Amino acid sequence: MISLTQVDKTYFGTGGQVHALKHTNLQIEQGEYVVVVGASGSGKSTLLNVIAGIDRPSNGDVRVAGQDLNVLNEGELAGWRGKHIGIVFQFYQLLPTLSARDNLLFAMDLVKKVPKPGRRAKAEHHLEAVGLADKMRKFPNELSGGERQRVAIARALANDPDIIIADEPTGNLDSRTSTQIHSLFQHLHELGTTLVMVTHANISFSAYDRVLSIQDGVLKALK
Repeated sequence: MISLTQVDKTYFGTGGQVHALKHTNLQIEQGEYVVVVGASGSGKSTLLNVIAGIDRPSNGDVRVAGQDLNVLNEGELAGWRGKHIGIVFQFYQLLPTLSARDNLLFAMDLVKKVPKPGRRAKAEHHLEAVGLADKMRKFPNELSGGERQRVAIARALANDPDIIIADEPTGNLDSRTSTQIHSLFQHLHELGTTLVMVTHANISFSAYDRVLSIQDGVLKALK
């Protein structure tokens, strides 16, 4: 499902070159749940961005969901990403002027993968699945942090993506809500979803198929 071969990513800033990824090789099969742990600035988010086609590698090959990302232009990448990748951000990235349901509908309207007549029912189904059946008409500022993150997860699922990637999805949540979010991801895994999550937090190795660490752009297997 995900194949990175000898991938490097170098940024050029005021302080000079930053080698965010170094000779990265990664193979993730369909249905795997993989977590990548590392400190801030270690390259975790860059790894996710390369998988999602948000960042292009400086060198190396990236194939995701059967597509060679290196051959796509920016417009093609955006269209491909909308159909194949669901992204859960640490800071939710919900549109504040739209209700929970309308945030999902907006994502579907952009991608047009789900037939229009079925979009509302599908949005409501996903919100029910994350325990927000009674909050569909609420706006983000009327929801708790945990509820907003669950809306973000439902939105990531809205277009039936092949892969869910999550960037520190519980970084701003209390321990109880974090446990609920991890349980929801585990349920998605049990349904056969391919999941890749990055975090700086301590984790339970038994909850994942594989655990990787990243430090100074170098990826290593822990489990």
